[in-house]
Amino acid sequence: MVIFDCNGVLVDSEPLATAVVSQEFMRAGFALTPDLVARYFAGRRQSDMFAEVEIAAGRKLPPGFADAVTAATLQKFRNELRATAHAAHALSWLRGPKCVASSSPLERIRTSLETADLLRFFEPNLFSASDVPHGKPAPDLFLHVAGQMRVNAGDCLVVEDSPAGVTAAVTAGMRVIGFVGGSHAGLRLEQQLREAGARVVISDMRALKSTVIDLRGW
Repeated sequence: MVIFDCNGVLVDSEPLATAVVSQEFMRAGFALTPDLVARYFAGRRQSDMFAEVEIAAGRKLPPGFADAVTAATLQKFRNELRATAHAAHALSWLRGPKCVASSSPLERIRTSLETADLLRFFEPNLFSASDVPHGKPAPDLFLHVAGQMRVNAGDCLVVEDSPAGVTAAVTAGMRVIGFVGGSHAGLRLEQQLREAGARVVISDMRALKSTVIDLRGW
């Protein structure tokens, strides 16, 4: 089975999401730029990010902050989100079962894939880190997915764009393909993904099929 992260892999969402989160933090009086959000929280659950920001700042976020971020993010996605280049092509030709495992809530995963016209490749196999005790970089989500799909962890390939996601998948006993084709990918991302344990790193979804064949042999 091939397990896909959503944000930054299937959809080019990271710059949009970090801009929204940063804007809402600024409005609430927390000085977090999009660069800081991306640097410290890429690939992780929003709930974990909010908790860590509160601890670091020594004060609580305002009531309704999470709901405001969610609403603003979904609106921006509906207006501006696009699929990652060649994602539909790659998914059309990729053999075998596949699913999505994301740190985002299920509503955001579904909205993202619907907007990008990719939901048809995965429904109903969508999994959110909101449903497990610990988010990435813990392995909980990937182990949950393997259990729900009745596949051994060692038989899973994961496509991830964040060090936290790669670490989570490797810890779960899965092989990882790193992806650096999103518009948010910086110069050091490939090295960071390899250091986290990615077996191979690709920058173009058109290379996914041959990469999967090389790793699993069919």
